[in-house]
Amino acid sequence: MRYLILALLFLPCGLLPGGLSAQRLAELHAHEDSLAQSGNLIVNGTNASDRFVADSQFTRTLVRALKIPYSFNYPFDSVENVSRLYAPDSSFRVFTWEIMIDPDNYRRHGAIQMRTPDGSLKLYALIDRTDMMDRPLDTVTSNDYWVGNIYYKIVLKKFQNRKYYTLLGYDEHNEASTRKWIDVLTFDENNHPVFGGQYFTFPAGDPVHPSPSPDRYMIEYKKGANARVQYDPDLDLLIFDHLISESNEPEKRYTLVPDGDYEGFRWVNGRWVHINKVFNQKLQNGQAPVPAPLKTPPKIQGKG
Repeated sequence: MRYLILALLFLPCGLLPGGLSAQRLAELHAHEDSLAQSGNLIVNGTNASDRFVADSQFTRTLVRALKIPYSFNYPFDSVENVSRLYAPDSSFRVFTWEIMIDPDNYRRHGAIQMRTPDGSLKLYALIDRTDMMDRPLDTVTSNDYWVGNIYYKIVLKKFQNRKYYTLLGYDEHNEASTRKWIDVLTFDENNHPVFGGQYFTFPAGDPVHPSPSPDRYMIEYKKGANARVQYDPDLDLLIFDHLISESNEPEKRYTLVPDGDYEGFRWVNGRWVHINKVFNQKLQNGQAPVPAPLKTPPKIQGKG
């Protein structure tokens, strides 16, 4: 990559595909090197102070990089410890990452960068307010009041000429349990992001899912149990592990583990409708129909 940038600098002046000139590419690549280093320290720093310094440096450098015109078209391929996802229609991309304060306390950060016709920066910072919410599963939020998690998949659905972006994510939560989230992102009349809404439907009286229509969905399970939440494009379903308690204490979510069954959601008339049992037989460990997301954010190199 470095040699490619140097070669481009000697090409005739003008813009390369995507509106990025050779000079802009060189600037972005320099920022990318810094982002890769600080991103690694956010995850792998040996103490909290090192991680905090790296997080601050990463945030400042990212904003400087994104201010470069047409930065939306630059993938930041080498920034491996931060999730970078383009929407399937390339209308925006989202950066998310997580910093460990201590083994029982994590904080998420993120930003949504919108595609703009003139290449200028339109950015929404994502401010994690999860700890301030009494009912995060039943709260419609904005980017300033965000249920923080690390996104690893965006699924685009449409209903009545409106777009709905379903976000799959996770957070490490605490020392005993991990959480995975399903949230729906829309944009209001001012093109501001809105997270959550009445997009999930469960049968009334379901003892496992007492709220028949939460604003987002979440599973919490024993640390290391590797419960899956994925979208299967062939089945056109969101599929996730059915969980049971190892100690017959389902109210203690840190005891929940997959039992081989799968639940799911199917998109019907603008809502994700719950499916109690996706497959007719239990699958043994290792036979899952969809891959598990990585514990660290995946490398996202293409749009969609």
